[in-house]
Amino acid sequence: REKPVALPGINKYFCVSLQGGVNDEVTLAAYITIALLEIPLPVTHSVVRNALFCLETAANQKENHVYTKALLAYAFALAGNRDQRKALLDSLEKEAVRKDGSVHWQRPGKEPEADLPFHRYRAPSAEVEMTAYVLLAQLTSQPAPAQEELASASLIAKWISSQQNPNGGFSSTQ
Repeated sequence: REKPVALPGINKYFCVSLQGGVNDEVTLAAYITIALLEIPLPVTHSVVRNALFCLETAANQKENHVYTKALLAYAFALAGNRDQRKALLDSLEKEAVRKDGSVHWQRPGKEPEADLPFHRYRAPSAEVEMTAYVLLAQLTSQPAPAQEELASASLIAKWISSQQNPNGGFSSTQ
């Protein structure tokens, strides 16, 4: 059983397994910006404009976590910022794990999955989430995604579908 985590400044406890891949201000800002853009609020709305400015500043940092890059790529895709989206997707491409004709992302320093006979590996929820955010970023493009983006997206979708449990769900809550 997991220990609950107390978040600073909040008097509530949350289960660690329900927490996203990274817990910092940039990812929280990206989650909120994505939600605002999915409402949809226009990118010209002052709250969205200010949030995107903060995310652009954060995106220029070299030491962003792969999960953060995936969130940022999707936020910029929703905002129609092609340059930031492309830069983040290019960076993520260098960190992709290619195996068995599929593509996914995993957290740095994570041990490789074990190949056990008769055991189907399921990735931790954070890895399913970040891979899904990369897929969303690739498919959220104006105009429509290019043919090479669709080909890459199909390899990502293959990995995500392999993570489904027998009931069709995923380990992720996102």
